[in-house]
Amino acid sequence: MSNTDLNSLSPFEFSLFLHEEVKKQPGLPLLDAGRGNPNWTSPTPREAFFLLGEFATSELIFSQEENALGSQINSKQARLKLFEAFLSKRDTQGSRYWQHLLKHRDLIKGDFASWFDEACDAITGDNYPSPERVLDVAEGPLKRFMTKALFDENEVDFDVFPVEGGAAGICYAFDTLMNSHLLHKGDKIALFLPTFAPYVELPHLSSYMFEVVPIKAARVKVGDHVEYTYPDSELQKLSDPEIQLAVLVNPSNPNSNALNDENLKTIKEIVTNKRPDLLFISDDVYGTFVPNFKSLFAVIPDNCLCLYSFSKYYGATGWRLGVLAVSKNNVMEKLIEKLPMHCKRKVSARYAPLMINDRLSFIDRLVADSRDITLNHVAGLSTPQQMMITLFSIYGIVQNGAHYQQLIMHLCHKREDRFFEVMELPSLRSEYDTAYYCDLNIINWASEHYNSEFAEYLETEWSTVDFLTELARKEHVILLRTAPFGSDLWSVRISLANLHTHEYGELGERIIHFVDQIYQKFLEQTK
Repeated sequence: MSNTDLNSLSPFEFSLFLHEEVKKQPGLPLLDAGRGNPNWTSPTPREAFFLLGEFATSELIFSQEENALGSQINSKQARLKLFEAFLSKRDTQGSRYWQHLLKHRDLIKGDFASWFDEACDAITGDNYPSPERVLDVAEGPLKRFMTKALFDENEVDFDVFPVEGGAAGICYAFDTLMNSHLLHKGDKIALFLPTFAPYVELPHLSSYMFEVVPIKAARVKVGDHVEYTYPDSELQKLSDPEIQLAVLVNPSNPNSNALNDENLKTIKEIVTNKRPDLLFISDDVYGTFVPNFKSLFAVIPDNCLCLYSFSKYYGATGWRLGVLAVSKNNVMEKLIEKLPMHCKRKVSARYAPLMINDRLSFIDRLVADSRDITLNHVAGLSTPQQMMITLFSIYGIVQNGAHYQQLIMHLCHKREDRFFEVMELPSLRSEYDTAYYCDLNIINWASEHYNSEFAEYLETEWSTVDFLTELARKEHVILLRTAPFGSDLWSVRISLANLHTHEYGELGERIIHFVDQIYQKFLEQTK
């Protein structure tokens, strides 16, 4: 493929191309630091899930006429005692998870026996999700988890809609904003950069064709540390009354920095004093990697749709588990009421089959749109998936969950420290740093590690695509180019989540070895 063809590929398609190139060159073991999939899992809530499934299956009364047939889960007064006996025969992390929950039933609001009956039914998966938006068994634990892990214990009155991962959530959000006439084709939106590459591509789809206003982060030195922050001049762009929506990933990808307190304060002031009608979508998937994280939703809940995915934190990318959170006092519903009459008629006509007293909450519009209105009665995330969300959420709010978070943070920072030490990079400010990714500008690093003349040579004689292709071929190292994320042309993303800890030192050594060879050629040419 030509450089032009390779440049036109998305970062993820280009990564697949690099994999094929590595296969052609046998040698060193592959170090793929381009993938965002973590190499850890959370076994305790998973084991709790499968124990519940095993028990629930034993509760299905088999037909006397045909052993292959079973009944559905019905209420049973003695079910909890049977479950306790079931757990007593098992001494595992999963059984201790349930025993802890049985001793602390106040973690579940309402009657615990009824909740447990619903949990057995949910994991069996024999009924349509009801209510369609979120199961009762899942709603309480999920909201408590989000309040603790993302919203800084801010008691916002909000609703949740579990969805098929973050990818589905962002699509549903855009669809409903368009269908509700809060966004129109060609509107102006703001995008916090750098960000997840598909979010850069999404506004330019033919169905949207949005005019994008970039809000660019700056890399700044704070003492001996580095952090990424949004200058006031960038955030003030949000004051533009033509901007209808702002989209951000917080903490960011690939910079891995959460919005600092000053940024949150500035955004709140802009919304309060200048743009009370401005909408936000905040993807907080990496929020659980930052100590004392505060989502934008905790600061301006009424203007913000919060999107969270369990994929990275719990090593659950294959489960497709996400959630959309919407304040009950959200601005979206107020803006729909203020729409011009011709738009209001279209919106009313679309949602008419579901409207009672001419009203429908914004989150119920999200649910209905996820199944094109007509299939609203079979909407909702599958009940076993919602049960997995429930068990992940409960784990996240108990003491063991706090220990799990500390382990994950320590692991990521240990990997970051090892890579940064070999590459001689300044450390990031830990209070905002997820250490899930790092964004490395090759030219800036070459200038500091070698000299500015060599950096200029590298920038002139090589392209990012050439550099990454040859790095893959010669060193069997795959990194992700992040210009399509809105980063600098020569920036690459290193995932700190998917290699073994000891491999991050070797990763740095291979990168240096590769650049050393280019440097030697540079020296020969400049003699």
